[in-house]
Amino acid sequence: MLEACHERVERTLNLLLRLQQHVLTHGCDTQAVQAAQDILRYFDLAAPLHHQDEELHVFPLLLAGNNAVARDAVHRLMAQHRQMEGAWGAMRLVLLDMAEPAEAPPPRSLSDAEVRAFVDLYRDHMRLEEEVAYPAARTVMDAEQLRSAGAEMQSRRRVAGP
Repeated sequence: MLEACHERVERTLNLLLRLQQHVLTHGCDTQAVQAAQDILRYFDLAAPLHHQDEELHVFPLLLAGNNAVARDAVHRLMAQHRQMEGAWGAMRLVLLDMAEPAEAPPPRSLSDAEVRAFVDLYRDHMRLEEEVAYPAARTVMDAEQLRSAGAEMQSRRRVAGP
């Protein structure tokens, strides 16, 4: 389930990159408004749940284990979660202005540096999870732990959903 979320993250990051270029060419038109709303929905709802899932179900097992590489990766991943939250907070304000159709253009647009830093941070994070954390977790989680974690993740999403 966590790896499947990465596909959605990647699609949303690509939408963010396309939005930035679209606004430069076409301004904040109807397509830009819809894209901003989609990006906000994903990073406001799904991304925090994904991070919570990792911090509840994957990271504690790896921190308690004897795999030093995995423990180091978890410390880095947790720090990246905080970085992503901070970066999202700033980007979110710009996207909120874009997502609310108005007569005047948004007061500020997404800068290349902000967008690139956000996308790069997320991609580096996903790579570390897929190459180190998730494979290490598979070696320490039994079938019951996987089933239980998956059920809890789905339950949390039903509660957080619309």
